[in-house]
Amino acid sequence: MTAFLARFLRNRLAALALVWVLALSAMAALAPWIAPTDPLRIGHDAFAPPGRQYLLGTDNQGRDILSGVVYGARVSLLVGCLAAFTSSLVGVTIGGLAGFQGRWVDALLMRLAELFQVMPRFFLAILVVSLFGSGIQQIIVVLGMLGWPPTARLVRATILTIREQPFVEAAHATGVPGWRVCVREILPNSLPPAVVAGSLDVAQAILTEAGLSFFGLGDPNLVSWGSMLFSAQGFLRHGWWLTVFPGLAIFLTVVAFNLVGDGVNDALNAKLHQQLA
Repeated sequence: MTAFLARFLRNRLAALALVWVLALSAMAALAPWIAPTDPLRIGHDAFAPPGRQYLLGTDNQGRDILSGVVYGARVSLLVGCLAAFTSSLVGVTIGGLAGFQGRWVDALLMRLAELFQVMPRFFLAILVVSLFGSGIQQIIVVLGMLGWPPTARLVRATILTIREQPFVEAAHATGVPGWRVCVREILPNSLPPAVVAGSLDVAQAILTEAGLSFFGLGDPNLVSWGSMLFSAQGFLRHGWWLTVFPGLAIFLTVVAFNLVGDGVNDALNAKLHQQLA
């Protein structure tokens, strides 16, 4: 673990991005104590510019933008992390079965993965959310079930490589049952690509949720960065701050998770290459 952290921290951009992710997570957890007001509370000072009283200004209904950004972090991180966890779990399961079983099982599961990959993910998410509701649970499930194919293909490819390595053949030669070799030797060494894909899926899920909310398909009972942009569409000329701050939050968070994913990929690949050497 220490060696992994040392390799990760060599990438300064990834380390800086991790600091942003941790700070954002702390802000989301402490939102009731950090936010100045309830983000849904309507005030009297509509379109108040950023200043001493309202640090990030207010919207057309007098709602505090800073409170919306703080509480919006909760929705974005919740959707991103849970959707990525769901897609990673499904992807590792399907990719593991395809890599372990091979033959017709492999062919069938990979054709299924290709079918999901060619579908337009965002527009399919719009269709499903429109039909079955726009609650946060539905959004998490939809994004999780649509994002597993890349993880499945990565895990399958890694398993196909690792199961030919000498340490796996040695385990078979000593009489260790095949299922135990898979669980103890092959599967743990095939997880690093899934971890990297999962970190990138978080960014993708956050961006997709923001897009759904921007089109009015987010959870109407929660404040998210996308819903703030949706509410600001008709007032772009009245206040630049209505769109800049939630848009900047989305941009920085998506970029941060992508940079963290790159840093994890570099650190894990170095360890994997040492194991396979």
